[in-house]
Amino acid sequence: MRSARMLQVLIAGAVLVAAALTPPPSAGADPGPDGGSTAVAKARVAADELMGSYEPVKAWFPSSWWNSAVALQTIGDYMERTGDRRYLPQLDNTFEKDKGVFPAGYLSGDPLLGNFTSRAIDDSEWWGLTWIQAYDLTKNRKYLDMAVTIAEYVEGYWDPSSCGGGVWWNGERTYKNAVTNGLWIRLTAELHNRLPRDKHWLGRAQEGWSWFTASGMINSAGLVNDGLTSDCKSNGDTVWTYNQGLAIGAGLELWRATRDPKLLTTVRRLADAAMAPTGLAPGGILTEYCDAPDRTCDDNGKQFKGIFQRYWMDLADTTHNHRYADFVTRQAATIWDNDRDASDRLGERWSGLTNADHPNAYDWRTQASALSALIAAVPSPPPVRSLSATTDPALPVIMPATGSTTHVKVRVGLQATGPAGERLPVAVRSSGPAGWTITPARSNVTLRPRGSAVPVQASVELDVTIPAGTPDGRYSVTATATSGSRLSFSTRSDIVIAHTADFDTGTAAETPWLWDADGSQSNGVQNRFADGHSYFIYRFPFPSDATTASATLTIDNEFVVQASGDGQTWTTVATETQPFHDGENKAARTFDLTPYLGPGKAGYVRVADSFPDDGWGGRVYHVTSTYN
Repeated sequence: MRSARMLQVLIAGAVLVAAALTPPPSAGADPGPDGGSTAVAKARVAADELMGSYEPVKAWFPSSWWNSAVALQTIGDYMERTGDRRYLPQLDNTFEKDKGVFPAGYLSGDPLLGNFTSRAIDDSEWWGLTWIQAYDLTKNRKYLDMAVTIAEYVEGYWDPSSCGGGVWWNGERTYKNAVTNGLWIRLTAELHNRLPRDKHWLGRAQEGWSWFTASGMINSAGLVNDGLTSDCKSNGDTVWTYNQGLAIGAGLELWRATRDPKLLTTVRRLADAAMAPTGLAPGGILTEYCDAPDRTCDDNGKQFKGIFQRYWMDLADTTHNHRYADFVTRQAATIWDNDRDASDRLGERWSGLTNADHPNAYDWRTQASALSALIAAVPSPPPVRSLSATTDPALPVIMPATGSTTHVKVRVGLQATGPAGERLPVAVRSSGPAGWTITPARSNVTLRPRGSAVPVQASVELDVTIPAGTPDGRYSVTATATSGSRLSFSTRSDIVIAHTADFDTGTAAETPWLWDADGSQSNGVQNRFADGHSYFIYRFPFPSDATTASATLTIDNEFVVQASGDGQTWTTVATETQPFHDGENKAARTFDLTPYLGPGKAGYVRVADSFPDDGWGGRVYHVTSTYN
């Protein structure tokens, strides 16, 4: 829920961490008529949404190890680009809690060997880049030392006896590919550029670049194929956006180390190939192979485009080329206009394309990916002033009583940055569907910013009156916050009117009913599951005149189902006592919620894992709920 996320932001924001920062060399995109203030605000809203999925006990984003590294690095990019420093404690929490040795399945499918290393060599490299980003933000040497330790581990997998060089993708030494070697070049070049008098890591970066560019993985069109065959030829496999982006980023960092103009020539060739009509951005929008209407990206592919955008931001900053900057602007605008819901979740397909069989996916991986595009659109240095707004709840469900008007409270949350001590007057104007009443329709708030490191916050509460007899459907209540002539930001709450619940999991129709997703996951339509100690909760806000209520879940595997009338006190209503792993026990099970209808008439259903140690928790396909 957004309220829980905002609480986390408030707690994090209470700690102001002083940090040295060298700003990027130039703006990645045209700052626009407001000086880039709106770009900062959009990135802040998206970053806060992402960090709502951060799990502080295990100190990661459940349940992906390398993806967590990239998500944290993205948050580091956000802080470096905007000056916001609220999430430095989470970076350090991950560093301190996760640097040890862990068995397979605790934080990754593989055993973790300590110091963020494992048999997955590319995973280790992602963490190395994450800790260099943390060092850039804080100048705390422990982060840079960890990156050196990781690089020393990876160095052991550089093998000139096979294909003349290159780093192996895994500990079993079965594959040499683009991602592992693009990461290797970027990692070693970044180390050189931060370690005075270094020669060793520079030599490794140059050696890596020479091998990579001669390996054949860069095809005749200037696009990067996935890897090499056993006889050291390009396998011609899919051109993933992150491989293209990493090759660009590797060349740029090595150019900063050497100023060799030949490096920029190659980088420009890679970039122009990505933008070409047969490249990676049909119609000007960055598109992954698995973004096609008849495909769905797996949890890895969901994050690839953001990695591309991270290094494209570096490209635009370094070259000052307006075509590259325009590309940044186009991606950010498309995402915000077409790929965002009322909760400010950002989806997998930046065009917003969706269909019933392969809906646009929304999770923390897609959020981190799209956030990188929004960060790239923030000018450098960032503007001093910014203003953003969100709604809570953003997707409320109303099950109205017969013949009665219904009221729902919507809180408009405001965040702003500006010079310390300055008064920032903000006007909030709200509107809704014809016949609805929003109180107050107009309100004024004065904010007192204290710089950029911790945005100042305030809120306005709206009372929304919904007329009796409003047909089922989705209705938007919009709030626009303005300050002066240059700061303006709009947000909305999409209110769902429904007399019954009937939805497949893993779809947009599920989202309004999903009260708390916790660490659950969804890998497509009719798929939501909770492994280990994760869970998920559905809330059914039955009307005041309801006397009976029930919910039916099509569910299988190792489930625990609990019911509640307040979302806090739980009663177990079903437990699978057998270790089912393959859906053999799949069935539609109905649970009577009548005993739990308290004064508020809401019913809650929580699904968890009855065998939390083996990774096959409760899986739900379809949900219905009715009342009388």
